[in-house]
Amino acid sequence: MRLNAKQIANYTGGTFAVEPIDASAIMDAMTWDSREAKPGCLYVALPGERADGHDFVAAALRAGALGALVTRPLDEGTRTLAREMGAAVIEVPDAASALTDLARAWRGHLRGTVVGVTGSTGKTTTKNLVRDVLSAHGSVAATAGNQNNELGVPKTILSADPDTRFVVVEMGMRGAGQIAQLCEFVRPQWGLVTNVGESHIELLGSRENIARAKAELLCALPKASGVAFLNGADSLADYLLSCTEFDRWHNMAVCFDGSGSYAVQAGPEAGWRHRPAVWAEDVELDAQGRPRFVLAARGFSDGWPPDAMDDLAVWRQPCTLGLRGRHNVENAVAAAAVGLQAGMGLEAIAQALAGALPEAGRQEVLCARGGFTVVNDAYNANPDSMRAALATFCAMEVAGRRIAVLGDMGELGEFAQACHEGVGQAAAALPLDALVCVGDLAQHIADAAERAGMDARRIVRAGSIAEVLGELDVRVQPGDAVLVKASHFMGLSRVVEGLVN
Repeated sequence: MRLNAKQIANYTGGTFAVEPIDASAIMDAMTWDSREAKPGCLYVALPGERADGHDFVAAALRAGALGALVTRPLDEGTRTLAREMGAAVIEVPDAASALTDLARAWRGHLRGTVVGVTGSTGKTTTKNLVRDVLSAHGSVAATAGNQNNELGVPKTILSADPDTRFVVVEMGMRGAGQIAQLCEFVRPQWGLVTNVGESHIELLGSRENIARAKAELLCALPKASGVAFLNGADSLADYLLSCTEFDRWHNMAVCFDGSGSYAVQAGPEAGWRHRPAVWAEDVELDAQGRPRFVLAARGFSDGWPPDAMDDLAVWRQPCTLGLRGRHNVENAVAAAAVGLQAGMGLEAIAQALAGALPEAGRQEVLCARGGFTVVNDAYNANPDSMRAALATFCAMEVAGRRIAVLGDMGELGEFAQACHEGVGQAAAALPLDALVCVGDLAQHIADAAERAGMDARRIVRAGSIAEVLGELDVRVQPGDAVLVKASHFMGLSRVVEGLVN
């Protein structure tokens, strides 16, 4: 962003508690974390359960913040500091609403293509891959980490410059209407839905209701020019489209399919899945679980030879991922679809995908001091991603034994027991040497694995992280590999830290 104090006050409906020395001075960044404050930024004081951002306004000002958005009067010492620093203090009724207002105003300055990304699983990884692919084609601003909520989404919009070519916005949700609210100020031109799974089924009750909530992204696309990227292998992809008026709006649906079983068909009767489309062929995993496949595409026009528009013309490119896991083929093909629509060639896309690396806590492979390997996938979990992580882990070449540490998955409501039991059944069918389950719900994983035939001596039921680390201290030997996965609230990153250190 590039806004001065007067503009910020006008856009947010705020009033100056402290007037800036230079009301025209530009603020070019925004943060609500005083530790990230830097010269020329705007600091937003958010009230929180554990800490109140107002207590850190002075620290942000000392770090060089040119302005602070606050919702209550500051103490005299902080106001005096603001005057001495020449910074503005702007009072607003609600800081989160003010962030949305700022993002809505700043969105009008952006000239690039805004791409919205949502889905039940894989949306953060897919967003990262879209970012990495498009970065080989032009300037990109993208959601940091998984800051995909009512605070992180405005921050993403504000992080872009007017001439940024692509803005990639990850959008999360917990209930119906939330994506629509985000889209109201994001105004995406392209929308990508990774899949429709069981995440958030606690609140929405069925996959069909989840699909309707995800379809809010597609409904927000501009009429006649919007582009939707849909997973052709997802059983609810057609239902997603049925929740919109795509045919009436004459918008484009682009198919991506990472299943490895895409069927090439020709002619208009083949439907939306067959042109334009991008898919994976000949998928295999190397000894470390990294996918190799052929990236294939048809029906894209920008920058392609004239005969590329022939119904039967298919263009292919070998592709290798740095990410691990068969499921990441789907995420990579989704990102390739966006790159192709942007006018990129398959070779450039494949090079970008090969260089992409996982984020911390997502299939991150670490070497522990004890001579064993830790696969850190403790950032988040749902039934689909849990099964995918287990399959990836068991596809890796391991000198010693494979030990999986699994914790509770959240937001499953009345389906929680059945979903955890499904993971246990999947675990029992895989070559795991030990299964450690921690948390109340994870005990259903252990029970189901035992019922499905896993030797009870290989199953450990733990009540705490300390108990997990104690069990692993006895069991893990050099050459072994340990997978750690659960929903974020379980805090299993502490297990990873304990193992690595």
